[in-house]
Amino acid sequence: MGVEPTYRFMDVAMPYQTLEYRKTDNVTAIIINGPVEDPEKFAQLSWELTQCCAEINPDEETRVILLSGSGEKSFSMGAELIKEMAAVDGKSPQKLQSLAEPMARLDRPIIAAIEGNATGPGLELALACDIRVAVETSHFGFPHIEAGLIPWDGGTQRLPRLVGKSKALEMILTGEMIDAQEAYRMGLVNRVVPPGELMKAVMDMAREVASKGPIALRYAKEAVNNGMDLTLNQGLRLEADLYFLLHTTRDRTEGITAFRERRTPKFEGR
Repeated sequence: MGVEPTYRFMDVAMPYQTLEYRKTDNVTAIIINGPVEDPEKFAQLSWELTQCCAEINPDEETRVILLSGSGEKSFSMGAELIKEMAAVDGKSPQKLQSLAEPMARLDRPIIAAIEGNATGPGLELALACDIRVAVETSHFGFPHIEAGLIPWDGGTQRLPRLVGKSKALEMILTGEMIDAQEAYRMGLVNRVVPPGELMKAVMDMAREVASKGPIALRYAKEAVNNGMDLTLNQGLRLEADLYFLLHTTRDRTEGITAFRERRTPKFEGR
């Protein structure tokens, strides 16, 4: 897909081989230089994603992260790659090399723009994002079972939390691919758009989200994600705690003042 120059992204100084890291306004884009077809590139991408995300997290100017690829195969990491990784030295050292975990540790909202298929570790990477937008021709699947393996980068945990236990087991146990419309009906993706409209759709969404209070965005993500692992009463308490914390911020005062003055708020993240 790439990033269209009309959005005026600026390259960030640190160079990477398997990805590009760009910024515009309050949106930071991570673009995978796909395809990822061998264990060496997978390992390099894992390391570079870890470094890139560690650089993004303390950046107060970043309010939303956009994850995309430079082509249709950036998220497509199928059975052949999985078999090659499992065969390295007769064991699976790549198990500790994660693509999903660095993204999951980010406290900002993450939108994944999926131009082609998302399979194997590429789908697990997409599952670590908060919102997924795909094109009408995309397909999704976990082919690990064909190699006598199971998803190792969060697929068995994040997928059922999104689509439910039954559908998750069906995808994982059969290894079958599903199309974009089925993925949308299941809740695996949030939106499906024509191929030529993907970049506009995700950038419009990213800019809309980035216009909101940055502290509220982080707290909302924390409340939902952490609350999933709590009882209802514990989750309600977490939500209340975060809500009251927001009342101690300048952004809360700015939001109320802007509402009363009927103008657009200027949030500072403080």
